Amino acid sequence: MPATKPAREVEFEVLGKDGPQAGANADPFIALLARLMDDIFVIPGTKIRFGLDPIISLLPAFGTTASAGVSLVLIVLSARRGLPKIVLVHMAVNVLINAGLDSVPVLGDALSIFFRSNKRNYELLQKHAGQGRASTKADWLFLFGLLASVVVVIGLMITGTVVLLHYLLAPFVH
Repeated sequence: MPATKPAREVEFEVLGKDGPQAGANADPFIALLARLMDDIFVIPGTKIRFGLDPIISLLPAFGTTASAGVSLVLIVLSARRGLPKIVLVHMAVNVLINAGLDSVPVLGDALSIFFRSNKRNYELLQKHAGQGRASTKADWLFLFGLLASVVVVIGLMITGTVVLLHYLLAPFVH
């Protein structure tokens, strides 16, 4: 009987479309959420991509809140990966810009297709993950304050939208 060679372990690496460096700081769950929210669909006959964000945002008041909620979850998950505070602030500003766009009926949703805050934030995560030091209580307090500020601003935007709609539609309701 011929001698058999011992089995060897084979290692392989799955590379995304961004190459080997993209995988170094990538988080598959955050990547999936960012893709779902910002570029899972393609407008037929074009190269224009969009995700669930502009679709969800079509729902008055609730849509903007739900979309921003997903974005805030992505910021928290990114903070756990050691991003510097200034990058977290940049991510929060991206969420606020997107929420501001989403609050404008129809036109804002169309503009949101091109802004893609979650994709931008994922790219920031890939670029800056691991550059910070270990998180301290002060870092978590900062993150909580930052997220609370974003929630308050979005809440004010929603309240303003509801009040404006109330005054605009009041003559037609009575």
